[in-house]
Amino acid sequence: MYEIELKKIFSDFKKEKITESDVIKKLKYLPFENIGVASLDNHRVFRKKFPEIVFGEKKSSQQIKLIAEKFFEKKVPLIITRVNKEHIKTLKKKKNFIFHKTANIISFNCNTKNKKGKIVVVTAGTADIPVAEESSVTCELLGNRVERLYDVGVSGIHRLLMQLKIFENSRCVICIAGMEGALPSVVAGIVSQPVIAVPTSVGYGASFGGVTALLAMLNSCSNGISVVNIDNGFGAAYQAHLINNLEFND
Repeated sequence: MYEIELKKIFSDFKKEKITESDVIKKLKYLPFENIGVASLDNHRVFRKKFPEIVFGEKKSSQQIKLIAEKFFEKKVPLIITRVNKEHIKTLKKKKNFIFHKTANIISFNCNTKNKKGKIVVVTAGTADIPVAEESSVTCELLGNRVERLYDVGVSGIHRLLMQLKIFENSRCVICIAGMEGALPSVVAGIVSQPVIAVPTSVGYGASFGGVTALLAMLNSCSNGISVVNIDNGFGAAYQAHLINNLEFND
């Protein structure tokens, strides 16, 4: 339920178009709704300006189906991250949604026409693109303009240095790297915008599934870097979204 809907409810009550019982019935499911498999945070849209986003990993197809159906009924924007083939198969029977394959995200009823600001998403290598697309697509679904700069890692740093113009007029940079995780330090040393570093699990044995990249990013000598967890493209995207939209908040 959005603010505009609440205003209409109170306006209708004031004009005696609906009764007090009608108001109570309409507000019944605020601030949350328990549907058995989950407690949907219907109040989050007021606190965060966007409805609850669903983490799909480890959820069964039935759980995803029940949760998604509630969003479909209310016709509110829906983002489900980390989906699998069974989730897709189950939801295909139900509603017309969009599957963002590389990002592994399902979206429904998201407004991506009027994008604000600019976020640049950078990767060290091609193998980092799935995490980058989780970031890029999430940013776009939240209403941000995104520019991508992929495969510009430190093993060929000229690829980055020859494309610095892309950072102009950006509000924030998401920098994604596996292996030794050096790219965010380089990027943060060049740009004036805040950099959100995302370590990925890409790498050989001594990368320890992304721990090496994580520690490198946490120990960066460049200023203006914040670090999210390994492979957490979504977390980086939400943080970038908040930074990008600071001037647009009430």
